[in-house]
Amino acid sequence: MQTEIRSVPSQPVGWKTFLRDVFICSLGAYGGPEAHYGVFTDQLITKKKYITEEELVELIALTGILPGPSSTQTIVAIGYKMGGPLLAFFTMLVWALPVLTIMTLLSFLSQFLDRMNLSQDGLRYIGPMAVGFIIVAAWRIGRKVVKDHITAGLLIAGAFITYFIREPWVFPLVLIGGGVVSVMTSGEKDLWNRVDLKPPWAYLAAFGIFALGSLVLSFFTDHRILDLFEKFYRYGYLVIGGGQVVIPLMYSELVEVYQYMSNQEFLTGFGLVQGLPGPMFSFSAYAGGMAARGESVFFQALGAVVSGVAIFLPGLLLIYFIIPVWENIKNIRGIKVSLKGVTAVAGGLIAVAAVVLMQRSGFVLDNLVVTALTTVLLFSKKVPAPLIVVLVLAAGFIV
Repeated sequence: MQTEIRSVPSQPVGWKTFLRDVFICSLGAYGGPEAHYGVFTDQLITKKKYITEEELVELIALTGILPGPSSTQTIVAIGYKMGGPLLAFFTMLVWALPVLTIMTLLSFLSQFLDRMNLSQDGLRYIGPMAVGFIIVAAWRIGRKVVKDHITAGLLIAGAFITYFIREPWVFPLVLIGGGVVSVMTSGEKDLWNRVDLKPPWAYLAAFGIFALGSLVLSFFTDHRILDLFEKFYRYGYLVIGGGQVVIPLMYSELVEVYQYMSNQEFLTGFGLVQGLPGPMFSFSAYAGGMAARGESVFFQALGAVVSGVAIFLPGLLLIYFIIPVWENIKNIRGIKVSLKGVTAVAGGLIAVAAVVLMQRSGFVLDNLVVTALTTVLLFSKKVPAPLIVVLVLAAGFIV
């Protein structure tokens, strides 16, 4: 049963308009989930006001404790809030399909990819640019979530803990911990009022059927495509924290255990996806295509498509199950209180991402200049995010 979802804009928004804005986000979404949130803030909140900043932080916190591609789940959840399951599905396609298509094509060009040193050099400013997006998002979100000394302390604690402990399990723990602290320090009574949830169990059932069914089929059959679906579906529901977290799991299984591709081929594809806009999970199309080489062009393309679909499917089903329940759960007073702490911690996670990403890019003069210029342009609101990306890419190739 579908629960009515409130949309933010005062006037109804056409699906074409919303999906066009999602496509604009996909063109500027470089640098991983944290940088993607900066693009979402700029395009979907600041410019179009589809949802509020508080709602975005709530969704970031929610997807942060769910397995699957966090930024993809966030934008799909926004689509669900705007138009229900069907718009959420189209949002997923518009967001992920372009880069999935590119990575599928690149799986056919592996013998040439190791010669593309120029492309790698030209992409060297993408990281510093993404830091600028994160800084702006962290500033805007931080102003909303810091209400008092408790939420300020939780934001700082979330940033401090996740800076020194970069393990996937720590992110859901600190988010949940923020909620617990908020409830314990609220001093309010009668927090746990009853609400009518009526969750859509069919989506959770489908999630389990795909998980168990693919595992059984893979075990009793010896078919590469079925095996790839099982592997990538499993990657999709075992990993919390997005594409950067799933890569070590993929490497261990696809390169070291099954030797579907060489170390260099794997790392080349991973390097290329870093320079493309869109979700990091799109690397699955490249890896699946490489794993299905050797029979025919159709078989390899099928391997890429199946792998791309499989890794996104569990996260999509979980969002379909959670979002209607989430909207009702938030009517519980205790949940509202806990969200103050959860969103404050989420703000700290976004803030510390800027420091981590800048460290990976390198604290050198040209990187700092790119970050500073990106931040200034975003705060000015005079230059659209896609144009900033184009300018940064051009600078990487020219300078």
